[in-house]
Amino acid sequence: MHGGDGREVASAAAGPPTPLEWKFSQVFGERAAGEEVQEVDIISVIEFDKSGNHLATGDRGGRVVLFERTDAKEHGGNPRDLERMDQVSRHPEFRYKTEFQSHEPEFDYLKSLEIEEKINKIRWCQTANGAVFLLSTNDKTIKYWKVQEKKVKKISEIKVDSGKAAGNGGIASSSNSSKSKQFSANGGYSDRSYNPLSKELSFPPGGLPSLRLPVVTSGETSLVARCRRVYAHAHDYHINSISNNSDGETFISADDLRINLWNLEISNQSFNIVDVKPTNMEDLTEVITSAEFHPTHCNTLAYSSSKGSIRLIDLRQSALCDSHSKIFEEQEAPGSRSFFTEIIASISDVKFARDGRYLLSRDYMSLKVKLESYVCILDAEIHTVLWDVNMDSGPVATFQVHEYLRPKLCDLYENDSIFDKFECCLSGDGLRVATGSYRMKTVSNLFRIFGCAPGSTEATTLEASKNPMRRQIQTPARPSRSLTSSISRVVRRGAESPGPDANGNSFDFTTKLLHLAWHPSENSIACAAANSLYMYYA
Repeated sequence: MHGGDGREVASAAAGPPTPLEWKFSQVFGERAAGEEVQEVDIISVIEFDKSGNHLATGDRGGRVVLFERTDAKEHGGNPRDLERMDQVSRHPEFRYKTEFQSHEPEFDYLKSLEIEEKINKIRWCQTANGAVFLLSTNDKTIKYWKVQEKKVKKISEIKVDSGKAAGNGGIASSSNSSKSKQFSANGGYSDRSYNPLSKELSFPPGGLPSLRLPVVTSGETSLVARCRRVYAHAHDYHINSISNNSDGETFISADDLRINLWNLEISNQSFNIVDVKPTNMEDLTEVITSAEFHPTHCNTLAYSSSKGSIRLIDLRQSALCDSHSKIFEEQEAPGSRSFFTEIIASISDVKFARDGRYLLSRDYMSLKVKLESYVCILDAEIHTVLWDVNMDSGPVATFQVHEYLRPKLCDLYENDSIFDKFECCLSGDGLRVATGSYRMKTVSNLFRIFGCAPGSTEATTLEASKNPMRRQIQTPARPSRSLTSSISRVVRRGAESPGPDANGNSFDFTTKLLHLAWHPSENSIACAAANSLYMYYA
């Protein structure tokens, strides 16, 4: 899926890549057996930076935690060492770097509305002078942070000549001697030699040997996070997305009805570029669910809706992009409509591939890939879909994530699980996609990885634990495709998991894996299970 047509034909001729064997790397914040998880500690977002050397997480308590990679640093980037590490399958390792409080709970007195401190999105910005920059947002306010190392300066103690000190030291003796001094009525000394403001103050020959001036010394370095700018009061509804532009100067923020364009250097002004709010709110039929800038074209962005459509817009067309340049939506099968059709069609996440050729979306049931070249989408149905941006008639590929839950949509609706927002991600080479799912029987915090290269049947189910392969499911073989099948629609189902038992107690919809991120250049995945951050590599 990555590269030009020539490379696609070559890869198709060579056959699909072999399925990856995933291994546990490390875990941060692992819970002890029976330990209760505090609501504020639950991770709400995960994001790698472009280099893959830094990882950020945000939680429901408004905190941002930063991690940095250590396995590359320890070898100093020496080519021989790195080559030797590659030969033994280098083990990616991260370490805790720092954390800071990004947002606090607030209250909107005009609307009588509580604003949660939960971090909804984090986006890394360009680094400069050894400092890292990132954007974080809750429901209403976006903040621009700078994190850098600073040396802590300390002042050395004032030393007193030991020859002049007696008993408890010179300081004590001087305080005792002050009792014998005569004070005037206005509080001054009667002895002018002790008046610090007197110009006639005399010093003994050779100076005062018992006095030492303080000296400033540099101690250890520490990481300091400083909020550079606050972008507020621009959204009437909850912010669901922020995305950096490839120009390094602007970014977008999206809520349910509007998308705003910001300049990083200007916090008191933004431009509304998309507005789907109707004149009469009773006519509202769909809302914006996610928005993402194209990774290389600064004038292009995509946004998804609750009706399962994805729109590409070109900022060069007009100041207010009410019309789209392309729309991707899947036609309903005749007779398939039900009460839940629109709910599960709502797209919860949309991601461009690294080269901008594909767009991935996630709905409740599936993943879908489209081509913009290609676009891969994760919607709220129980599948994943791959779209060809040059083909708006339907997705290139669809991956069923948990189709076995379709008979239980009523239960999912009653407990509001049907409104869960699962995220999706693509590998840096564009050959695989991943997303999360629910706990099934004794296996909790499941996530699934699908191969989307031509001819691939890879579909692996992993558990967010120290033994990720405890439950692995491979898809049965599917019909082969021609060399040109990468630009034709393919519907592929993941392996069907066993259905619920007679009592319907096989699934735990409160235990789910919503957030995960793929390393930009390696086969390494970070995923969140409640307050724990698990990392895997292949």
